[in-house]
Amino acid sequence: MTSTTRLTVAQALVRFLSAQYTERDGARRRLIGAVWGIFGHGNVAGIGQALVEYATVPGGGTPSAPPVMPFHQGRNEQAMVHAAVGYARQCGRLSAHAVTTSIGPGATNLVTGAALATVNHLPVLLLPGDVFAARPADPVLQQLEVPFAGDVSVNDCLRPVSKYFDRITRPEALIPAALQAMRVLTDPVDTGAVTLALPQDVQAEAYDWPEEFFAERTWTVRRQAPDAVELARAVEAVRGARRPLIVAGGGVHHSRAEEALAAFASATGIPVASTQAGKGSLRWDHPQDVGGIGHTGTATADELARTADLVIGVGTRYTDFTTASGTLFTASGVRFLNLNIAPYDGHKLAGSPLIADARAGLEALTEALLPHRHRAEPAYVTEYTDDKERWEYRVDAAYEAEDIDIRPTQPQVLGVLDELVTEDDILINAAGSLPGDLHKLWRARSRDQYHVEYGYSCMGYEIPAAIGVRMAAPDRPVWALVGDGTYLMMPTEIVTAVQEGVAIKVVILQNHGYASIGGLSESVGGERLGTAYRRLAADRTYTGVPLPVDLAANAASLGMRVLRAGTVRDLRAALAEAREADTPTCVYVETETADTVSGAPPAQAWWDVPVAETATRPSAVKAREEYDRHVAARRRHL
Repeated sequence: MTSTTRLTVAQALVRFLSAQYTERDGARRRLIGAVWGIFGHGNVAGIGQALVEYATVPGGGTPSAPPVMPFHQGRNEQAMVHAAVGYARQCGRLSAHAVTTSIGPGATNLVTGAALATVNHLPVLLLPGDVFAARPADPVLQQLEVPFAGDVSVNDCLRPVSKYFDRITRPEALIPAALQAMRVLTDPVDTGAVTLALPQDVQAEAYDWPEEFFAERTWTVRRQAPDAVELARAVEAVRGARRPLIVAGGGVHHSRAEEALAAFASATGIPVASTQAGKGSLRWDHPQDVGGIGHTGTATADELARTADLVIGVGTRYTDFTTASGTLFTASGVRFLNLNIAPYDGHKLAGSPLIADARAGLEALTEALLPHRHRAEPAYVTEYTDDKERWEYRVDAAYEAEDIDIRPTQPQVLGVLDELVTEDDILINAAGSLPGDLHKLWRARSRDQYHVEYGYSCMGYEIPAAIGVRMAAPDRPVWALVGDGTYLMMPTEIVTAVQEGVAIKVVILQNHGYASIGGLSESVGGERLGTAYRRLAADRTYTGVPLPVDLAANAASLGMRVLRAGTVRDLRAALAEAREADTPTCVYVETETADTVSGAPPAQAWWDVPVAETATRPSAVKAREEYDRHVAARRRHL
């Protein structure tokens, strides 16, 4: 007879989660490392009570006997997901966090974070409370009534942004749903946000659970080897190319394929450009690294892309920023070889697919090319080497600050930070003008130093993500770089960092507005409408004096130590002091100037933002003429 244990659904779920593990390359680690939560009537008596039960056994959470399921208190539901995503990315997708919320706004606040996780293929388990399954009182507080569908709740808005979704309306339904959730979380192709919606009455309902449900399970994160036929085609494609270019995407990092990529590039002499997610796949000073590619890329990488006859995509989704909206890879006869674990991405741009784990595929391709002693032509190597050197001079120029007693530009802030950091430091950013400057200018020193979330480019990601990253890497300096617009979106998790003693470093760059979108607005005929943080003028435009908002004081009011930097000299001292701090510390700096995006080199490739086809304003008419010129260069690869 099968042995059973009587527990509530919530208790059973927490106990089940505490027994799940991942394994890759012989390394085993816990799959769900902790639960983030904000409690309300939809989860406090269910998941909340279960966490009390399982956070105190065995040993009451002492250092010698850690909690079965650690708990972290959040301030904003979206931010909790961002923290969980930052943790999962730093853990190489081998460990994740869960997030629990009440019903109603607590649940719907998860949507943005869930979309970010799914777009970036990063695992997070969402456990939102839901309305009563038994409907004893209908409607309950915060319930959305749908007259034509009694089984719909606000949690259904999580369906399109989840890789797996289930609503647990009966206790026994948890068993298959929980197992499917773990399968998806550990699948390198399908991972992303996973949602188990939990009706509040079902959470508290007891059931006799089979003991086998709570047995330790190890989920193998597979390394798919390439198919022999596809590998042979890949070898011929590489051997036949005169101007090959590798585009390294986020899949290189997810697979921990950095060393395999470096070995392949060194053996063949093929240059490597990187997407935002792939930057750091090679160190900046590796001979084959040519920097970022696409709209925010370097002149070196983008020119190579325009003349490449073979583009070898490794773990990339080929987003519009990478392809310059279809205008970058334009050489006659250019073809694509796509090494990707996801068949969907492997077939993009009419490419020849090499469906495999990035590391396994690169190792197999390197080995298969060895007998041929294949290497890029010397003249080609000299060409991109010289171009890279010229680009580095431009980086130096953007970073240079001869007068240290002036207010710094945004690139100069990065330049001072560049002087200070080592390969141990991790930089986090997601939105505004900083991603462009970082992609062009930053000199990545390690595989995980560059952490820019640009799949969803979500304002407000940086501070909570930094908390998650620091939790995964507690001995490393973790920097959240934020503009004033991003800071105002979500500063709340500063309180969490202070409460949990997570010593993140936050750099606030104040330029009094949405500088990135302001520049874009001007270029497409929008005349910077609504992009400056200034008082309203008499004509109802935002052109008055800057708002008297003190973000440094705000950060201090949330419990953070704040260092103000008025000049380059001050900035250098403040960043050095912040780096050594063992408590959450903020460096606040106003950048020069408020009316420009930055002093970085301009975009080296186009990005498609449609412009009004008819307009009376001269700025929009001129912008449309420029737009039509670029559109004419777009190419479809068939």
